[in-house]
Amino acid sequence: MRRRWWRSSCLRLAIGLLVIITQISAQNTEDWHYEECKLSRTGPPATIVTIDEESPNGTVLVENMQINGRAQDPDRTISLTLLDNYDYWVILDPALQRLYLNSTGRVLDRDPPSSITTIVVQIQCTNELVGTIILHEVRIVVRDRNDNTPRFQQPRYYVSVNELTPVGTTIFTGFSGNNGATDIDDGPNGQIEYAIQYNPNDPMSNRTVRVAGTLSGNIVLAERLNYEERTRYLIIVQANDRAPFPGTRRTATTTLTLDVSDGDDLGPMFLPCVLVNNTQDCNPITYRLAIPELTDPSKLNPLNVSPPIRAIDQDRNIQPPSDRPGILYFLLIGQPATYPEFFSLNRSTAELRLLKPVDRELYQRFDLVIKAEQDNGHPLPAYANLQIEILDENNQAPYFQRSMYQGFISESASVGTTISGVANLTAPLGIIALDNDIEETKDPQLKITLNDYTSIFSITSTGITRYLTLLKPVDREIQTNYTLTLVASDGVQQSRPVTVDILVIDANDNTPTFSQVSYSVEIFTNMLPGETVLQLTAQDADAGLNGLITYVILAGDQGDFIINNRTGRITLAPGVTLRVGRSYALTVRASDNAPDPERRSSITTVYIEVLPPNNQSPPRFPLQTYNLEISEAMRIGAILLNLQATDRELDPITYQIASGDPQQVFNLSRTIGLLLLAKPLDRETIDQYLLIVTASDGNPGGISTATVSIVITDVNDNDPTFDLTLPRNLTVREEEANVFVGQVRATDPDAGLNGQVQYRLLSFVSLFTINATGSIFTAVPLDRETRSRYDLIVEASDGAVDPRRTTITLLVEVTDINDNSPVFSQLIYTVNVPENTPAGTVILRLSAVDADLVSNITYRIKTEAAQQLFTVNRLTGAVSVLQALDFEDLAAGNSTYTFEVQALDHGGVLPPGMATVIVRITDMNDFSPVFRQALYKGLVAPNAEKGTVITTVLADDQDPPGMPASKVRYRVDQNLSLYSGSIFDVETDTGRIITKVNLNEQPNAVFRLVVIAYDDGEPVKTNRTTVEITVLQPSRIPIFTEEEYRFSPVSENAPVRTPVGMILATAVNTTVFYSIVSGSEGGEFIVNNRTGIIYTNKLLDYESVTSYVLRVQADSLAVILANLRVPSKTNTAKVFIDVQDENDHPPVFTRSLYIGGVTEDTKTFTTVLKVVATDVDTGNYSKMAYRLIIPPAPEGQDSFVIEPYTGFIKSAIMFRNMRRSYFKFQVIATDNYGQGLSSRADVVVSVVNALDMQVVVSNVPPTVVEENKEQLISILERYVQDQIPGAKVIVESIGPRRHGEGYELEDYTKSDLQVYAIDPLTNRAISRQELFKFLDGKILDINKEFQPYLGEGGRILEIRSPDIVASVKKAAQAVGYTEGALLALAIIIILCCIPAILIVMVTYKQ
Repeated sequence: MRRRWWRSSCLRLAIGLLVIITQISAQNTEDWHYEECKLSRTGPPATIVTIDEESPNGTVLVENMQINGRAQDPDRTISLTLLDNYDYWVILDPALQRLYLNSTGRVLDRDPPSSITTIVVQIQCTNELVGTIILHEVRIVVRDRNDNTPRFQQPRYYVSVNELTPVGTTIFTGFSGNNGATDIDDGPNGQIEYAIQYNPNDPMSNRTVRVAGTLSGNIVLAERLNYEERTRYLIIVQANDRAPFPGTRRTATTTLTLDVSDGDDLGPMFLPCVLVNNTQDCNPITYRLAIPELTDPSKLNPLNVSPPIRAIDQDRNIQPPSDRPGILYFLLIGQPATYPEFFSLNRSTAELRLLKPVDRELYQRFDLVIKAEQDNGHPLPAYANLQIEILDENNQAPYFQRSMYQGFISESASVGTTISGVANLTAPLGIIALDNDIEETKDPQLKITLNDYTSIFSITSTGITRYLTLLKPVDREIQTNYTLTLVASDGVQQSRPVTVDILVIDANDNTPTFSQVSYSVEIFTNMLPGETVLQLTAQDADAGLNGLITYVILAGDQGDFIINNRTGRITLAPGVTLRVGRSYALTVRASDNAPDPERRSSITTVYIEVLPPNNQSPPRFPLQTYNLEISEAMRIGAILLNLQATDRELDPITYQIASGDPQQVFNLSRTIGLLLLAKPLDRETIDQYLLIVTASDGNPGGISTATVSIVITDVNDNDPTFDLTLPRNLTVREEEANVFVGQVRATDPDAGLNGQVQYRLLSFVSLFTINATGSIFTAVPLDRETRSRYDLIVEASDGAVDPRRTTITLLVEVTDINDNSPVFSQLIYTVNVPENTPAGTVILRLSAVDADLVSNITYRIKTEAAQQLFTVNRLTGAVSVLQALDFEDLAAGNSTYTFEVQALDHGGVLPPGMATVIVRITDMNDFSPVFRQALYKGLVAPNAEKGTVITTVLADDQDPPGMPASKVRYRVDQNLSLYSGSIFDVETDTGRIITKVNLNEQPNAVFRLVVIAYDDGEPVKTNRTTVEITVLQPSRIPIFTEEEYRFSPVSENAPVRTPVGMILATAVNTTVFYSIVSGSEGGEFIVNNRTGIIYTNKLLDYESVTSYVLRVQADSLAVILANLRVPSKTNTAKVFIDVQDENDHPPVFTRSLYIGGVTEDTKTFTTVLKVVATDVDTGNYSKMAYRLIIPPAPEGQDSFVIEPYTGFIKSAIMFRNMRRSYFKFQVIATDNYGQGLSSRADVVVSVVNALDMQVVVSNVPPTVVEENKEQLISILERYVQDQIPGAKVIVESIGPRRHGEGYELEDYTKSDLQVYAIDPLTNRAISRQELFKFLDGKILDINKEFQPYLGEGGRILEIRSPDIVASVKKAAQAVGYTEGALLALAIIIILCCIPAILIVMVTYKQ
């Protein structure tokens, strides 16, 4: 049994081993089938390749995948398939196991928007032998090419930089983050570098800034800015990528606009500013003012200065406007030094006011210097001069120095020529009008009126001496002289008229003129030598030598004719025989006798024909009709016309008047034919004559006739004549204007203009008027008390060019009304009364007058307290004392009594006259001055300079202090100090004995000087003392090693007893004693008397005193012990000590709380407000660095940033849709550019909605509002603060007025001022409705305060809501149309939802 079991077991084991061996053999035979589809290469399983972007279509990605097997027939062992082929970018060639790029119709772009950086595909390999599948990953990395240019995110960038920003400050960081340039390329191709590019249109820009970091693009200021020179720079910023090869780098540019904001670097300037040449500096300005003397200030204040005093800050555009400094005004210095008693200047408004009346007897003029400075401590003030003239009381009329002036003018003078006072025209005619109210050396500023020929002459308007000038040319041939009347007026009174006679001096402006261009004459052979051939006459309207004519024959006479050079008569020359048929053509010249350069001439031709003798023709007149106009003023005997006829036979000719002159007014010469005037003419009797004249040679038929027509022209030979039947004594009531006074009437028999009568007043033209009919009226209300009667001179003149005048004097009496109060002779009576004056003594007589005709004046003391000590006689005005007054009893209190007195007019109804009486009780001089020592001693160097102080004498007076009797003065008794008084002197007030000259005396010489002490009492009392002055040996006077010592600066924090420096003086066998004589009056320094080392004795303060100049003296110890001093050139020296500033003062903010606002639309980096901190330290210790302390915000980003060196707080985020209504943080200012002491202030910035604003619309251009923005906002702020204390009004914008339905129209003649207000309690904006209520209800009051700044007519038109409110309302109205549709839709949704909800509930329950 066991054997069978063993056999079966062995059999089973053998069969098993056989099966195993068979299987192993079969497996080794088929293992290569499984290698198919595997990679034949080593390495990572994935295939990774790279390819450049934008590679062309068909680019081989993988040359061979190196997969085992054959993928094509015949004998295929594997099949290859491409899986996960995104967007079919890859093509597979199975046979070659090769991958290609498929970019047909497209570009492989690694950059956005495609952003294809990697392509991953799977190649599925199927083993056709065993059926297995293997996936092979292929990763294609797209490599970047530099094919994109950098692109800036903004088309333009903007930054505003204050001109005070220090060089090196980062002014622009706007390229940080993604706000700058970006490049969508990868790697270095996408990295950006920044640089400044040269701008040919703005060459200065690339020098002004630089790039601090090329990668960040932060811009740093490279040069200091100056707003006054330039306000904008256009900076071209270049951005380029960092491609490895510079030649392939791409660039882009943008413009950074740098606006320079105004900083407080200039001081104020006075207006008006007249620039000096082409500079920006103003010429010095002088303001002027004239005020009448002794005038009540209430009648003058505020004083009218011309031009008005005004200064403005030259930095006109400091932003925000709330930081613009104000201007403060001061009266700096002036002469006389008492000017503060009379004038005050408002520090804010520059309003000048008079404090009390000025007496011109004491002060004629004030010359003051005005200082204008900013209220923020800016160190550059402006100065202007102010001249105030004190005018004399106008109680005297002006007058001319002469009653008549004679002037001369050449008729060739050009317009603007000054009338001369001498005939040779070498000196101008000076017309001087004076006013005894004004000093003769000053311009009385009179108005001189020219009453005649105002279109031809004018008179200068200013100056003591006035001059007449020519307004248009004159012609002597038309008018030879002009008579003018001048009247001078000071505005109240007029001078008597004076006459100026101006004689027109002839100029050679006319050429001698012949009546004909040529003459034809027939002569006969029987003419005798000397007989007249022709009488030539040339006319020249000039006078003197200019009108004296000389005749000469120039050519053609052949020696046969001669001409008289004066008369122009051509005669036959002696010894000449004429032949028939001969002819001549004579050229004759007529010239005047002016100097050669001015001489004028003309020529004519005389044709002469010689005829045979003939005696058959009658005489012949040259003309058949003569027309003649002569003036009725023609003198008797004047030659009117030459009627000489010619006879061919040369028979004698006789002439006579045949008819037309029955009264024998004319006379015709019988032999020579001259028509003469025989009797005076009178045009008013006969104005025309027609004469028939005959010429006869005595032969039968030898008579010829001619007609002479004579017209008599009018001359102005009749004066206007007043109608004397009209009344000449007139009356008018005072205090009424435009009242009829009386009438004059004048007639003139002349014709035309010569007979037209005109009226004018020669006196009191400002008080009366006269019309064309001669009616006289008052021009202004008259005051009888000023003048009760007027001698009114009325002139009547005709209308001629040179009119004739007649005057009449009317007496105008002004009737009285009771319109005046009594007036004291003085507004203030001052009287000195000696003490102990007996009771009843009259100390003063009051005097008052009433300008009315009837008055009854009585006097009384108004002040009740004074009635116990003084009394006044009610009728005489005598003031007397009621009791004796003792000065010593009063001195402890008050020795002056001031009370008011009244003058009453019992017949009148007007208030009484008032005056002030000042009674000074004077002390009697009871004591003489007493010197403290009977003998004074002093030492002096032998070469002491003039003014050296030797010793001091002092005297005391026991009279009451402060009184003249106790005031001690000193002088040298010259009678007792003959020689010593010539070299020594005593100072009147101090008693110091000084050298009067530079000494040159022998050592050991002794001088005795007698000094007198005297007081100012009544009577003056004196006392004497002697000063013994010894000249010291030079060897005993120390000598300083230097005249001036300069030590290193001493810190203001130096402790007391800090050594400053050492001075050194030497002397022979003498111990030197050092002392500080002057310069350390406050005890700041002390000197060791023995060593000469100077120490600080107090803590110094640089802000109070920056430097000291000590005067030190070295003396012999022996001299000091004798209580004497010997100043000289050698033993005194100067010590200059400078104090070094330390940072011992922290900054001080101008405000403890700054309030600002931003709107929801405020852009990033917009200026919100400016904080200012000042430091009284100097140098860098006064230079601030600002930083903000802002509590952490949920947004994780600071809301505001601050420019560290300017204090401008700017927005750092956008505020739209922000839940916060305000931000509160702190600003810290640290001096020494952030390295020193610090202080802090609170800042609140409210986020304001545009709906909380109001627009103030005004009728002036935006430029006017911008210029006066500070003043306008302060006015608005005051009215808002009346309702909400501490509220802050902020300007959002200033622009043209917007109007129209959508506010799309702009009007630049008007302006919109958009403002909002912040409540300091809530730190939120005041609502628009409240702000409107605060302002609109006060618009009339606001307009009154706006008036000085908006100009005449400038005012607020309305206060309205901003444009956005109207837009919101319009949008809300549009939304209203869809409300119905929305409601219907909501109902439908509800109805549909209810069944669905029920179904769900039932289903859920089931």
